[in-house]
Amino acid sequence: MIVKEVTAVLEELAPLAYAEDFDNVGLLTGSYSQEVSGILVTLDTLENVVDEAITNNCNLIVSFHPIIFKGLKKLTGATYVERVVIKAIQNKIAIYCMHTALDNVQYGVNTKICEVLGVFNSKILIPQKNSIKKLTTYVPVDSAELLKNALFEAGAGNIGNYSNCSFTIEGMGSFKADKDANPTIGKIDETHLGTEAQINITFSASVEKKVMNALFKNHPYEEVAYEVITLENTHQKIGMGRVGTLKKPMGEADFLKFLQKRMNARGIRHSKLLNKNIEKVAVLGGSGAFAINAAKASGADIFITADVKYHQFYEAESKIVIADIGHFETEQFTKDLLVDYLTKKIPNFAIRLSESRTNPIKYL
Repeated sequence: MIVKEVTAVLEELAPLAYAEDFDNVGLLTGSYSQEVSGILVTLDTLENVVDEAITNNCNLIVSFHPIIFKGLKKLTGATYVERVVIKAIQNKIAIYCMHTALDNVQYGVNTKICEVLGVFNSKILIPQKNSIKKLTTYVPVDSAELLKNALFEAGAGNIGNYSNCSFTIEGMGSFKADKDANPTIGKIDETHLGTEAQINITFSASVEKKVMNALFKNHPYEEVAYEVITLENTHQKIGMGRVGTLKKPMGEADFLKFLQKRMNARGIRHSKLLNKNIEKVAVLGGSGAFAINAAKASGADIFITADVKYHQFYEAESKIVIADIGHFETEQFTKDLLVDYLTKKIPNFAIRLSESRTNPIKYL
């Protein structure tokens, strides 16, 4: 396999279009055309991880966090980031990062946390905006069904748990072909009138390229009349965090002990306990303090995340328990998720779970 084939499989799970604007996802070093000898999956790409890849003949590192986050102006080896990039390039190792693309998908980081904690029937905590687009196009009536089916096949027309969704209106279309045109119907320099179908169909931003290819390939006209707009609608299955319920309510103290054990948390910082049971649980892996209000609005009894600042604990306002279990701890199972996924999608290929521990935080 080549790198492009592996990343295509990864992007079926977590399309890069779902990543946050501030993020740096995708292929960070190496070439898409490079042949892959082995894949090493890690949470962070550090020097010891690159060394591990070299030792195990893995020339593709699939990393959750991006080693290159801000722009690099020089490569002198002065920082740990520069040293990692230099070593990877010198040893022809490709590094591919997923980060918030995997955060935002339905079966990603936060679903894994819910799985580990036994949180059921979870839904997106903060649905993603600007990830749904709408296509409007015009086609002769007798070609409408063929075109719609091609668009459905490309991934358009999915709304929640429903597929093949569209709306069609019939009306009168007109055009006049100039001398350089090659019209499918009508004559040069004559205005043509004909009954056409206006097709309206929504699609996820992640499949826009496929949808547009299907439109141009299956539309009978030489020039395709169409409009694509980004909708304000939020995506029901894409977004940050998740919220769900436990099978059986637990007391706050008991749940915190359970949380510490299940997530291998050396220490949990939390807001004031409210002397009530924990039943509804909100989670957001990584730095998730920005979602405190969303967690409160969801009716969750506890919000599990990381990197909460001193004053942000006040935002609990005696309405929810905020539990900061550590950044690494919230995301530690992500690499297991990726190894399981790749092993199922690419059986009989060398896929290794990194043994390097990359948590920079130590505890007494």
